[in-house]
Amino acid sequence: MMKTKLTLLLLVAILTLPAQVLAEPDYLVDSDWLSEHIDDDNLVVLEVRYHPHRYHTVGHIPGAIQVKRFSDLADNNSLTVTRFPTREQFQETLRRWGITFDSTIVIYDDTRTVTSARLWVLLKLYGFPMDQVKVLNGGTIAWTAFEEITQEVTSPRNPSKIELKPADQSIFVEFPQVYDHVSMGKKSDIVLIDARPGERYAGGSHHGVAEGHIPGAINIVSMEGTDGQSQTWLPDEDIATLYKDLAKDKTIYVYCDDGFRMSLAYQQLTHLGYKDVRLYNGGWSHWGNWLDLPTVTGDKPFAGDFNL
Repeated sequence: MMKTKLTLLLLVAILTLPAQVLAEPDYLVDSDWLSEHIDDDNLVVLEVRYHPHRYHTVGHIPGAIQVKRFSDLADNNSLTVTRFPTREQFQETLRRWGITFDSTIVIYDDTRTVTSARLWVLLKLYGFPMDQVKVLNGGTIAWTAFEEITQEVTSPRNPSKIELKPADQSIFVEFPQVYDHVSMGKKSDIVLIDARPGERYAGGSHHGVAEGHIPGAINIVSMEGTDGQSQTWLPDEDIATLYKDLAKDKTIYVYCDDGFRMSLAYQQLTHLGYKDVRLYNGGWSHWGNWLDLPTVTGDKPFAGDFNL
């Protein structure tokens, strides 16, 4: 009888615990997971460092292939190097890395998963099976805590013949759609997010010819959803707090300077259950380099004539 009562009390206690907002994304894996699977035949480890030369000088996870964050993850034939690579460009890159539809991909970086996020988004954009794509939570910090790195260059596997799908049009927007939003002013139903640090949003640092932000954009810094020391994602409750003022039934456009922070924001928002999230292809590196396009400086979405 006593045992039954204790069981009931334990069950009540569990049921009355505060509910978690969400489980963490299932694509986040830790260094123990990678250590256990690193010798799997179909595993491909990709390193996307902010400073790509550190692959050679600092070292990398054994077996990792170097990803050059701009030449491999951008359209090098565009005047705006931050635009998405074409299907053909990205497909050729995956073929060079030896990736097939049977591959399990693990991506890591040394920038709080920001640079990993760009590659994750591109794989989703072109139809790679996302249940086979993992991100190492904690990146190089997590791995080097217990495991060794190497400076030995990894030779990619034999080139593959992977055939990617056309770009998923629901994942991104181009300049005309963003400009249409700006033209609507405060009457627009679109939510535009600037995922950059506050000083860039306000206009305190140059990452384009122009300073400031796109009129109407609100500043939500995606990297604030990660821990600067451990390089890991914060708990879901903290990430949800970043976006607490956004209604989930809204269409959301996101941009940053170079396509990395916005990709992290995309991961965070879709993980939280936002259904219509789209990335501005080219971002501030496109908008901020066209002198005739309107911009706003300061810490508010609207200023000057745009306050009307």
